[in-house]
Amino acid sequence: MAFNKVGVSFLVIVICGAIILEGGVRRVEGCEQVCYEAAYMTCPSSSSGEEHLSPSCNCCLAPRGCTLYNSDGSAICTAN
Repeated sequence: MAFNKVGVSFLVIVICGAIILEGGVRRVEGCEQVCYEAAYMTCPSSSSGEEHLSPSCNCCLAPRGCTLYNSDGSAICTAN
């Protein structure tokens, strides 16, 4: 009987942990699993403006509205 209580308790803890962690995970369904070699990115912000920021790996991982650029200044993609 004690084994069943421990098993059920463990299962409840695992399920609760999964629910809590799910809230902090950014979904990237439908995103290309590609890491661009972007030179920089810009993001709409009153503080950074047109400042060249360190780029994210791809637009699925970049903050919303940020654009990744090649070294020649051509845009690669913009995060939705």
